[in-house]
Amino acid sequence: MESIIAVTADNIDREHICCAISDKKGDTCVSSKKAWMKDRFADGLVFRKLDARGKVFIEYIPAEKAWCPIEAPGYMHINCFWISGQYKGKGYANQLLEECIQDAKSKGCCGLTVAASEKKRPFLSDPDYLKYKGFSAVDTAAPFFVLYYLPFSGNAPVPRFQDCAKRGKIEEKDMVLYYTNQCPHTDKYVPVIVNLAKERGAKISVRKIETTGQAQSAPTPFTTYSFFYDGEFVTNEILGPAKFEKFLDQYGF
Repeated sequence: MESIIAVTADNIDREHICCAISDKKGDTCVSSKKAWMKDRFADGLVFRKLDARGKVFIEYIPAEKAWCPIEAPGYMHINCFWISGQYKGKGYANQLLEECIQDAKSKGCCGLTVAASEKKRPFLSDPDYLKYKGFSAVDTAAPFFVLYYLPFSGNAPVPRFQDCAKRGKIEEKDMVLYYTNQCPHTDKYVPVIVNLAKERGAKISVRKIETTGQAQSAPTPFTTYSFFYDGEFVTNEILGPAKFEKFLDQYGF
């Protein structure tokens, strides 16, 4: 079994970040994500991954610094937790989660939090696995987000989503996209859908979240990527050209 290593400020320039191994010509996927990570290390960001060329990793940060509108004092927040392909079913998820738990305990945290949903959805952790490992649903946000937590003691405070993120609605009309560089693929695909919208004569507004404060006051629990139309939340799934064109066709653009 390959070992688990941490990506740190010392080795990030030579280690891959799993969900994007390397940039293709003209892409900025890896560089944008690594720049975001470098800025977060001082906030306590931890990225642990399998020492192999695959998507096997967990990323977490103290909840007070998480790019998620939650109130979870003393918790460690899991940003992303992913095991894919040939590495599934080999115990790596258990190993990564246990290392996260032990690290959080060693830092004096009172538990873990993670934003997911009631059923498995793209870009969100598997709720069945979370519940199997002892996580409980503690709060919800429209339309389908669920905040799960794993307290380390019976007197740990109960975390919650901030009110700003619970409605699944915004005041702005037309298409509005909130995103960050927390996922390497946003930097590639956001310009793609912006250009497609312009070609169709459709109005789209992009709200790039660039600070912790902006993220913690966002109108969505999933600040990495949240797409709204006419004030209603549509999806947290990063839209490529085919899916976005389908959306444009559906709404007559």
